[in-house]
Amino acid sequence: MYQKSSISVVFLALLALATTFPSSVQSQSTRVGFYSKSCPRAESIVTRTVQKHFKSTPAIAPGLLRMHFHDCFVQGCDGSVLLNGANTEKTAGPNLGLRGWEVIDDAKTQLEAACPGVVSCADILALAARDSVVLTKGINWKVPTGRFDGRVSLASEASNLPGFRDSIDVQKNKFQTLGLNTQDLVTLVGGHTIGTSACRFFSYRLYNFTTTGNGADPTINPSFVPQLRALCPQGGDAAKRVDLDTGSGARFDATFFTNLRNGRGILESDQKLWTDASTKSFVQRFLGVRGLQALNFNVEFGRSMVKMSNIGVKSATNGEIRRVCSAIN
Repeated sequence: MYQKSSISVVFLALLALATTFPSSVQSQSTRVGFYSKSCPRAESIVTRTVQKHFKSTPAIAPGLLRMHFHDCFVQGCDGSVLLNGANTEKTAGPNLGLRGWEVIDDAKTQLEAACPGVVSCADILALAARDSVVLTKGINWKVPTGRFDGRVSLASEASNLPGFRDSIDVQKNKFQTLGLNTQDLVTLVGGHTIGTSACRFFSYRLYNFTTTGNGADPTINPSFVPQLRALCPQGGDAAKRVDLDTGSGARFDATFFTNLRNGRGILESDQKLWTDASTKSFVQRFLGVRGLQALNFNVEFGRSMVKMSNIGVKSATNGEIRRVCSAIN
C-alpha cells in the first residue's frame, strides 16, 4: 500500500488508467505533487499526524487503510465515508467497525490552519492510508492528489462493499464494476495482512458448518481449528478481535498469502482466494511458486492502491473542499 516503487513505475501506472478505467470511474484531475505550490507542507502534515496517532494506537493503521478502501467503493474516493448524519455511509453495518476518524479530523484541523480551503478530506484519507502501510513496514508509494470531497453519503450504497461471505465471482464483479481486475482484487485483499476481525464475522465457520469431520469449514486447516475455537468459543464474545494474518498481524508483508495456502485464512472470502482457480494463481505468484511469473506483493499493492484511489474522483463542479471532514460546507 511503498519505498521501493519508483516514480517511473507509478507514472506508468497512472498512464495505464487512461485506457483501462471505464469513463465513469476514471480520474480527471489527480497528479503526484498536486499541492506542491498551494500547500507545500500538506503531505508532511498528514504523515506526522498519522505517525503521532500510530505511536499511541497502532490499530489506527489498518483502520485508516480500510477506511480508504471503504470510501472508494462507495461514491468513489471522495471522502463520503467521513460524513456524519442519519443514514450516511458511516452508519452502515460494514462501516461500524471503522476507526481512525480522529486522525483525519486532526490532520484537517492542522491543514486548515496552514492552508485554509485547499486540501480535501479525500486526499487526506488517501495519504493517511499510504502512511499507515509505511508505518507497518510496507513499501512507500507516490500518492496522486487533487481530489474534491463529495456531497452525497448514503448508507444504502454500502452494499457495494465486498462482504466476508462473498463468492469469488461476486467479489470480482464488485471490483470489475469499478475498473479493478482480478489481480487488483487479490492484491488489495492482501491488505488484510494488517488488522483484525471480530469473531462474529468468521466464528460460523468453526461450529456446525458441516455435519461431517470436525464440523468446521473444510477449507480451514484442521490443526488450526482448535486455535480459532479457543479465540472464539461458541457463545463467547462476538466482538473479540483476532488477527487477520495469524503470526504477523502488525506487519505489512506477504505472510497473509502463506496463511491462505496453509488453510489459515480467517475470513471465508479471504480463504476463497486460494480455493478458486482464477485467484489462486495470483496468490501463488505472490508466494513465488516455481513455474509462475513471480509478483512482488509490496510493489503490486502500491500500484493497485494508486489505481483504486482514482475511482470516481470528483471535480470542482460536483465536489468541494470541506472545511470540516464530517460535514458538507
